[in-house]
Amino acid sequence: MLNGQHEAVDEVVLDLEGRRKRRQVIGTAAGERILIDLAEAPHLRDGENLELEDGRIVRVRARAEKLVEIVTDDPVRIAWHLGNRHLPTQIIGERMRIREDHVIEHMLEGLGCRLERVEAPFDPEGGAYGGHATHHHHHDHD
Repeated sequence: MLNGQHEAVDEVVLDLEGRRKRRQVIGTAAGERILIDLAEAPHLRDGENLELEDGRIVRVRARAEKLVEIVTDDPVRIAWHLGNRHLPTQIIGERMRIREDHVIEHMLEGLGCRLERVEAPFDPEGGAYGGHATHHHHHDHD
């Protein structure tokens, strides 16, 4: 995995699961099929690059997903409730984003939150034990 400063020749658009899978075949914007085969599950972020075995660079883009943005006057309390349920949560300043979930949304409304539906890339916090490895090997698919 390389930072976003190298020249990419192609890109892939992946949702959260696609950016965290250890092994998968994915299609690029140019129509090429490539195999990602890693020793550990990655935590690929929007704008990061994959280096293929032949040295070419492919940029990773995060696919927009249906999310709920949480607006609250008590973000610490709400973060505790979400964390207590081990719910993947993206923190954006005082706001938080989660995937749509009518049960959790009902709970949040009961706690006085205002909910806004958005479509955006989802990049939740990795957690205390989340993988943040930076050295991966990516392979071309023949």
